[in-house]
Amino acid sequence: MGKYIFMTTAAFIACAKAFQCPFHSTSLCQRQRTLTLYSSSTVPSGTGFAKNDPETSKETQNNAINLSSMKTPEIKLLLLDLLPRMKGTNEEFRLVEAYVNALEDSYVPPQTLDFLNLAMTGEWQFLFTTNQLKRPSLSLRLTELTQKLESNGLKGKIINQASWALAEDGMGMRFDANGQFSASISYNINQGARVNFSEDHDLAVNLAKGSSVPQDVEGLVGLIHRAIPSEMFDPSGLAMDTTFLDPDLRIVRFTGSRHEGVRNIFIRKGAIEINPNL
Repeated sequence: MGKYIFMTTAAFIACAKAFQCPFHSTSLCQRQRTLTLYSSSTVPSGTGFAKNDPETSKETQNNAINLSSMKTPEIKLLLLDLLPRMKGTNEEFRLVEAYVNALEDSYVPPQTLDFLNLAMTGEWQFLFTTNQLKRPSLSLRLTELTQKLESNGLKGKIINQASWALAEDGMGMRFDANGQFSASISYNINQGARVNFSEDHDLAVNLAKGSSVPQDVEGLVGLIHRAIPSEMFDPSGLAMDTTFLDPDLRIVRFTGSRHEGVRNIFIRKGAIEINPNL
């Protein structure tokens, strides 16, 4: 069971609270500084890539075929060019699938635990998930979604953080409350390089300086839950495999009854500047 903490300047309120499930791809708009989410109807909720559709367009098939003659850095650039510009179409999702499959096929895992930990540790900016989420509320804005990974041998901790702003004026015009939401959970590695999450996770809402206090804190956490991938809100009881990793790109695959096969894609924070308006 998770622990939920609401943090203001001088008070901490803890209570146990369970929430339900979120939706799919994401990009950070440089102009609006708002995290926008897209959903693909081709992917069942909580799953990974779907099977190839025989009616997939010729463009997608041609792109997938051409990948066999490309080098890994070229495929990586294609993926990073596509993700920020996605509008949530089936065609785009099939291209992401082809790029990710090609990168995973080329991946050579680190040979030692120390090298794996060195490569994974740090702060990563979330880009994409194959999970499906519910439509986020217009009263909530997310401006950043990151994952911080701390490793210590066979053990470690993952902290997922979302920067948010909330409008409670009923019209979604005045975003007077803002701050940061975090979900942290410990893990251990006991099978190759597989990360196994513990059953307990901690949830916290931290108000920014000068923010108004939300009238309904639990309602705020519920809105955040709808707006971010559920595997980042609560990964308890799941396992996670790293399927591609280089200095600035990381792809992981979840396994478990709730999110079997779900992929998440991250870039190392600050390593690459992505502008979806180009």
